[in-house]
Amino acid sequence: MDGELDFVRVGTLAEIPDGEMRAYDFPGTRVSVANLSGEARAFADECPHGGCSLGEGELTDDGTVACAQDGSEFDLETGEPVRGPAVDPIAILPARTQDGWVEVAFG
Repeated sequence: MDGELDFVRVGTLAEIPDGEMRAYDFPGTRVSVANLSGEARAFADECPHGGCSLGEGELTDDGTVACAQDGSEFDLETGEPVRGPAVDPIAILPARTQDGWVEVAFG
């Protein structure tokens, strides 16, 4: 499946300590990448409820990201909200690590 997608380097996995995340700006979009035990997870950075940056929120041990502004929490595998007030999911983007670089595929 990776061969069909166009991946873009966003940074190195070493820049994102385990259990943390970083936000990256790209033309027309902003993406956050979380490091969950050495696995990169990429997702749309904007909370669908309040519009704030999810990259400023917190990762949980069970693989969710919580919005710092309104407390909405999203599953980083499915994008679905697991706690409100948000009811809409966030976009989960394909991510991989190649030679220490985190690469993300955009739409």
